[in-house]
Amino acid sequence: MTYSKILRELKKKKILVIGDLILDRYIRGRVNRISPEAPVPIVEVTDEDFFLGGASNVAHNVIALGGHSTIVGVTGNDRAGEVLMNILEEKRIQCGGVFQSSRPTTVKTRVIAHNQQVVRFDKEDRAKIDGKFFRGLLEYIRKVIPDHDAVIISDYKKGIVSSELVREVLKNSRTENIFVSVDPKIGHFHFYKNVSLITPNIHEASVASGIEIKDENSLINAGRALLRKVSCNAALITRGEHGMSLFEKNKVSHIPTVARNVYDVTGAGDTVIATFTLAYAAGANMEEAAIIANHAAGIVVSELGTAVVTPDQLRKSLGVNRKLKIRESTYT
Repeated sequence: MTYSKILRELKKKKILVIGDLILDRYIRGRVNRISPEAPVPIVEVTDEDFFLGGASNVAHNVIALGGHSTIVGVTGNDRAGEVLMNILEEKRIQCGGVFQSSRPTTVKTRVIAHNQQVVRFDKEDRAKIDGKFFRGLLEYIRKVIPDHDAVIISDYKKGIVSSELVREVLKNSRTENIFVSVDPKIGHFHFYKNVSLITPNIHEASVASGIEIKDENSLINAGRALLRKVSCNAALITRGEHGMSLFEKNKVSHIPTVARNVYDVTGAGDTVIATFTLAYAAGANMEEAAIIANHAAGIVVSELGTAVVTPDQLRKSLGVNRKLKIRESTYT
């Protein structure tokens, strides 16, 4: 299938996103002096903005690409929760699966001065979601999975994703032959047994496989180990300035980066898994989906703050970089 046709098909696909909802808060300002109270800069605030983060940003990326997205997760009964819900509704993300609890909404606050991050502080409760909220999540997931073309589990280790949740998603996806991808976190890889795809970064892949990745041979050994450990169909290891490596059964494809300027990697992993999953649901094969996701990542890291990608941006990037060389090799 051509890339043009894949991009046209994106708008027909519905993706269910399950995971940790995060509100990204950006405080921007100027620094002209150091505090007399402590050796820290004084930031004179000029702007304050809120963006979707975590699983919310994954769902936003699906929408920006022209797809349809339903989000499942938990917010707090607080002002941050209201802001988060307002943005979800504004972006036309279906949020009937968002449950309100007594725990605080997860908020990541970044203070930016002169395009540099000065400090980040987080407000969160990482306790495992259980009881009535967990039962409500599972009931909603069972009900809506058949209406979707693929499922993304966005694990930020804030309490939503558990082995029980993943098993329930897989149980209900299997009968419909629905693709399930996971953006993983260290310490949770044993949760993801038998999913379709995992998208670890190079550090996560190293820790999860138990193999320090320092060259191509160790990378291949780590990718093979991950496929065995998780029993998944594919692993897409994101490698920063070195691009991505897609591991399938007996085959690895090394995809070089297309990023020219890297200003901010915030949310790049969300963009990768959203783009890959939506493209695959739209008819791309694994390698085509990885190439499209690689282009999407190259676009978002060139922007400051949490960003998303549009089909037009992808179309332009794919055209400009159409001679990108993919290296493939096989292993046993």
